[in-house]
Order: sequence, then structure tokens, then C-alpha cells
Amino acid sequence: MASSAVSGRPATAGRWVPLTVLLGVAGAGHFLRPSPFDAVVPRALPGDARTWTLVSGVAELGLAAGLAVPATRRAAGWATAAFFVGVWPANGQQALDAWRRRARSPRHARACALALARLPLQVPLVVAALRVARP
Repeated sequence: MASSAVSGRPATAGRWVPLTVLLGVAGAGHFLRPSPFDAVVPRALPGDARTWTLVSGVAELGLAAGLAVPATRRAAGWATAAFFVGVWPANGQQALDAWRRRARSPRHARACALALARLPLQVPLVVAALRVARP
């Protein structure tokens, strides 16, 4: 495995650390402020939105832990890529809801722009997870 000339650590550290932090912070957010996450749970899913929020928070924390442990990192990379693809419908729902509210105020218009911009940003997250899975 190649090492960084500066730190001597494996060069792949840059691949998993940002994902670990992102997933850890997002996972904690599902428990600390669940309401915004409840709002983007696709209505087509059965059951209570809060349950889906908490389940996805547990999943994000579990993926972050899996990425942080060398023995599970590759499998967690694959699982993280699948997770990001799986939550894309929630991001789509958020964008659709924001689109419907966009004309109400400048704040809603900004929220719409951010929600729409978030959709293609899911692609680099999937790619980053695949790079962890296939070093």
C-alpha cells in the first residue's frame, strides 16, 4: 500500500475519513434533530416517518463505525455506496417538496435551490464510497 510522503500513513486514509465524519455527524443528527429528517422520508414508505429517521440514523452510525475499522472498511464501503443510492429518493422527495414551496418566499426559493443542488451531489458520495470499497 502506498503511503503519504508527509505523514507516512496509508494514502487511502483520505478516502474513508471524510465519509466517516459525514456519516457520523449525519447519523447523530437523526437523533439530535430528527424533525428535518422526518420531513424528507418518502411518503410511499410504510410506517411512521420517525421510525425511518431513527433506523437510517443507526445505519449511518454503523456505516461510519465500519469505515473506521480497517477489517470492515471494504465491506462498509460497499454498504455505504448502497446506502447513498438507497436514500436518494428521500433527497428527491425533499427537492420535490421544496419545488412546490419555492414561490412562497425568498427563503423557500433558497431551500429549493439547495435541495435541487443536493441531488447530483449524491453521485460523488457514491463514487467516494466505491473508492473505499475498491482501493
